[in-house]
Amino acid sequence: MKKIAFLLTILSLTFATSCKKDKMQTEDIKPPIADVVPKEMETHGDTRIDNYYWMRLSDEQKNSKTSDEHTQKVLDYLNAENDYFDKKMGHTEKFTDDLFQEMKSRIKEDDESVPYKDNGYFYITRYIKDGQYPIYARKKATLDAEEELLFDVNKLAEGHEYYSLGGLNVSPNNKLAAFAVDTISRRQYVLQFKNLETGEIYPEKIESTSGSSVWANDNKTVFYTKKNPTTLRAERIFKHVLGTDASTDIEIFFEADDTYSTYVFKSKSNQFIAIGSSSTLTTEYQVLSADKPNDKFKMVQPRVKGLEYHISHYQNYFYIYTNKDKASNFKLMKTPIEKTSSDNWVDVIPHRDDVLLEDISIFKDYLVLEERSNGLNKIRIKRWDGTADEYLPFNEETYSVNVSSNPEFDTDTLRYSYNSFTTPASVIDYNMKDKTKEIKKEQEVLGGKFDKNNYTSKRVWVTARDGKKVAVSMVYRKDTELNKDTPLLLYAYGSYGATIPDGFSTTRLSLLDRGFVFALAHIRGSQYLGRQWYEDGKLFNKMNTFTDFIDCSKYLIEENYTSADHLYAMGGSAGGLLMGGIINMNPELYNGIVAAVPFVDVVTTMLDETIPLTTFEYDEWGNPNEKEYYNYMLSYSPYDNVEKKEYPNMLITTGLHDSQVQYYEPAKWLAKLRANKTDDNLLVMHTDMESGHGGASGRFNALKDTARDYGFILEMEGINE
Repeated sequence: MKKIAFLLTILSLTFATSCKKDKMQTEDIKPPIADVVPKEMETHGDTRIDNYYWMRLSDEQKNSKTSDEHTQKVLDYLNAENDYFDKKMGHTEKFTDDLFQEMKSRIKEDDESVPYKDNGYFYITRYIKDGQYPIYARKKATLDAEEELLFDVNKLAEGHEYYSLGGLNVSPNNKLAAFAVDTISRRQYVLQFKNLETGEIYPEKIESTSGSSVWANDNKTVFYTKKNPTTLRAERIFKHVLGTDASTDIEIFFEADDTYSTYVFKSKSNQFIAIGSSSTLTTEYQVLSADKPNDKFKMVQPRVKGLEYHISHYQNYFYIYTNKDKASNFKLMKTPIEKTSSDNWVDVIPHRDDVLLEDISIFKDYLVLEERSNGLNKIRIKRWDGTADEYLPFNEETYSVNVSSNPEFDTDTLRYSYNSFTTPASVIDYNMKDKTKEIKKEQEVLGGKFDKNNYTSKRVWVTARDGKKVAVSMVYRKDTELNKDTPLLLYAYGSYGATIPDGFSTTRLSLLDRGFVFALAHIRGSQYLGRQWYEDGKLFNKMNTFTDFIDCSKYLIEENYTSADHLYAMGGSAGGLLMGGIINMNPELYNGIVAAVPFVDVVTTMLDETIPLTTFEYDEWGNPNEKEYYNYMLSYSPYDNVEKKEYPNMLITTGLHDSQVQYYEPAKWLAKLRANKTDDNLLVMHTDMESGHGGASGRFNALKDTARDYGFILEMEGINE
């Protein structure tokens, strides 16, 4: 026994020496130092100095096969940062790969969606073992029919580093399909057409589209949206006739206001094609009979600043959910299809101060409402004849539920999806007539280790500094002790009214099973507590988003769920802005931060109208060409508020082809942080040189990104197995 103990001691000392040596070696690795090239930018008499503006490249420079000196300098810098990341995190490579394999092992690789019926066909999406991409298929009339292959995206993606197929749209006669392809990750899709009877893909290709399209009922006319090649704003609606040259396509509508985008869709009744125009605060629709694609579109209700409305067709009426008459949480109205201006609208479901109306679905005999109250989703079902009005019951304290695709109009079946922090996603068919339900599928978690009874979730309410109550949803293993040594990852988004659901995640199990608590802060800027919750987190109220998150962080520390030594924060895109804000304001609260594709150079970006999304988002952030907005943005913009002080350990991620948040924002931010931080904490960035805002394409490549992010957090916590 003494000999064994001695050998174990020697092994322990050897391992410790090896780890110490590895750590010393990584400490000797020096980060790239970005050149300082001061650029003065004056606005409203205020001068800002941007030392790293030179990192900006145009799309043409990024995509050129021959690089000029400046382009090569930028690419060399990004590659040097990637190399630094690889070297600093190299000792975690095996563990990160183990995490990836662990996450992958929970996924049913040869999986298949629950078929849904549309226009006489059952449509199916399935995956095969080792397949990165989906296979789309259908069966005619019955599930026992022979399967027809529509698209095998695995084959289509061969030879591409990035591949996204979207906008799959079958013609009314079921013989043709429109589809769209993006191989750059800029969300600029090439629209194409396929004959589903012969398998032929037609030669016409329509460039720079949004990806979506709509068939008229003649099975040959297609309406689609074109994007501006520079700003990527969806700004024009075109009409294409199958078999003709795309250069002869007729422009139907141009959205001249650069704070709006436009789109086209078909009513569930298949009787109308609609063109929508929307900004953050205002919408407008025009409609056309789907049987008469050569007629002119008719205006429903001209845009009025601040009026939002959304239309659905049923019988002789358009049903409209809207904020008309100061209905901040929205209400449901209707108007005759021949008298569509707002003075003809009448209430169907009145406004309620405590209930947010989020969406509606129309069936022959039923109206289905998606509502939110006290932060929780509700599904309400009303019969048109007034004989029934019910809410579906859900019993968990935190959960997420939403109405799924229900293309069939004449049916008693409502399909919806349900999941929670502890319950895997389920697809459920509810019979609205006899009130029975059938679970069509529950997400399988493979590996033999998952038991939902081993986990618990709850919701706590944090009092923010101004007295508002902010909900924080949490999940952890029941055997995890909650104290100052407990590692906790706090996530949030907090913009655009987007509410992050309390949903299940197989990848998150890799944290929970290692003793982590995962928490989701429902901060202002979302619509968790209704529309006012969003209004209180935008424009001149944006600071509430940051302080809510900070107050939630302080609460979790004060209530002994964790401590600053073990608290981590994560957010992406506008959530990356959140990460940048909190570390400028209270960096001492966090041991580590993961900021994914972060929007951090707010002022410069919002002053540049050539950048995608800028003008479209004035209603969210404000227009800095107006001095009061400029000053307010400047007060929280992460890049502009970097200071000489200590910052937490940080991982920043971006994609070279990101169309939503340009890669140079996080790259500049990293360089400025590195030049100013006074600590020895780890600061690394990873740039995916092939992808954009959504990260890598393919379900397994996306898992690698998650494993990388989680590997960083676990490394900061000292967990390596």
